Amino acid sequence: MGTAPDISKAAQASRKHHDRADDVLIALRRIIRATDLHSKQLTKTSGLTIPQVVVLQSIRDLGEVTTGKVSERVSLSQATVTSILDRLESRGLIERYRSNADRRVVHARLTKEGRAVLRKAPPLLHDRFVTAFAALDTSRQNRIVEVLDEIADMMGAGDIDAAPLLDVAPAPARKSNDPA
Repeated sequence: MGTAPDISKAAQASRKHHDRADDVLIALRRIIRATDLHSKQLTKTSGLTIPQVVVLQSIRDLGEVTTGKVSERVSLSQATVTSILDRLESRGLIERYRSNADRRVVHARLTKEGRAVLRKAPPLLHDRFVTAFAALDTSRQNRIVEVLDEIADMMGAGDIDAAPLLDVAPAPARKSNDPA
């Protein structure tokens, strides 16, 4: 009869760990859901995706700028930025032109329409986070980063490259003639 309380204690401890894991998963799901809702709201109100807004903002902030500089600023590959710039240009939000000093260099700048769309776009979720995070003391910031890195590792995502954008938009659909 001495083992029954041990089993009960072990079951309770197991349940406690399971509940805490559920708490973490629920918090992660809330973050994912908030990101998804914000992304949809941004697209609905401005017609832009989060990466498009971030690229427009970087062009606004940097002025005349090359794809490479935008790529560095937003932590996205040049190929991704080029694709975003193509979409923005087709909508008349940016214009690209060759440099007078070096015809091999192509610059981008916002159009009047691009500036107007950017002014109407709601603030990005990650901007709100950055402001709140900056208000924390350094030791708390470090603890948060360490814990989130541990969680990413636990989920097998520690080595996944990611830009500092809160965006859960699906990858663009491949055209039928695109290689798999």
